[in-house]
Amino acid sequence: MPRPICATIHLSALKHNYQIARQHAGSAKVWAVVKANAYGHGLHFALQAFDDADGLALVEVDGAIKIRQSGWNKPVLLLEGFFHADDLPLVVQHQIDVAVHCDEQIALLEQAGFAPSDVIQVHLKVNGGMNRLGFKPDAVAAAFQRLSAISAVQVVELMMHFANADDPSNANLPLAEQLRQFEQARSTVHHSGLQISLANSAANLLDTPPVNDWVRAGIMLYGGSSGKESAATFGLLPAMTLASELIAIQHIAAGESVGYGSRYVAAKAMKIGVVACGYADGYPRHAADGTPVLVNGVRTVMVGRVSMDMITVDVTDIPDARVGSVVTLWGQGLPIDDVARAADTIGYELMCAVAQRVQLVAGD
Repeated sequence: MPRPICATIHLSALKHNYQIARQHAGSAKVWAVVKANAYGHGLHFALQAFDDADGLALVEVDGAIKIRQSGWNKPVLLLEGFFHADDLPLVVQHQIDVAVHCDEQIALLEQAGFAPSDVIQVHLKVNGGMNRLGFKPDAVAAAFQRLSAISAVQVVELMMHFANADDPSNANLPLAEQLRQFEQARSTVHHSGLQISLANSAANLLDTPPVNDWVRAGIMLYGGSSGKESAATFGLLPAMTLASELIAIQHIAAGESVGYGSRYVAAKAMKIGVVACGYADGYPRHAADGTPVLVNGVRTVMVGRVSMDMITVDVTDIPDARVGSVVTLWGQGLPIDDVARAADTIGYELMCAVAQRVQLVAGD
């Protein structure tokens, strides 16, 4: 039998969260973002849950090919585009859209030697001040002209990513400034048919900006928050429950310590539960004493340092806690963002860090 830890993926929650994205998108189409193995939820489960999506977006070329091989015949978009010249024949063969964000990618397209029947749909990325990927506004027109001169290329969209959609008045880069830079870029491209994609999860949920042809729904699909508001505020449901069991109970006296480094010292007599979950399962090693967990549905806290295969929790006030008791690390009953805040990280990281040795199982 496997270790008792497993991650249950709630397909109904994934579907529910997609419908919320759909409602906020208005007349826009929705990319369901499934990068990083669908944020750790399993690409195969995402394909089942997001069958109504208008398109699927990710960054992994091999993942895009798997999506096509699964029978998906709607659009697939590589959000970072292609990485090597060898990717281009695969992109053409499997009809995968690509973002283009730098001159080096354009050069590879110019040198590719496409057949007359080859077609690649390109989403031209604008750098509106986030300064990760994309062409700055004064370089967009030249990039568009170079792309348009390539016989196989069809430029179908201008896209941009918001740095602070949940904080529109951010002092360093306000939302209005990013929109201004995008509009500056768009004004230099004289092509009436270009679509627009600006909104990520935060912008979609907050209904800003109002104009999009496509929105890119990511973390919201998995029941996580992308900003200051909780996921529950928007009616989002947790799509992953990471759960394990108590595998031992220890009774310790006041003054005794728990775990490596003896970080936690008991102030009184305590009952300590040992959970089959550690950093090798993806639980954050830097989680602090006080990080919440559920034991038999009762909220309690972690005490002591996270080790490779175990964490220790306070079950002093849970009388029915015993070996075999169910422990919820996050998910239904315990929002992942609560755990992330206690561990000084974000829910995205926890989802994506779930290790390969943790079994993913489908739930309702």
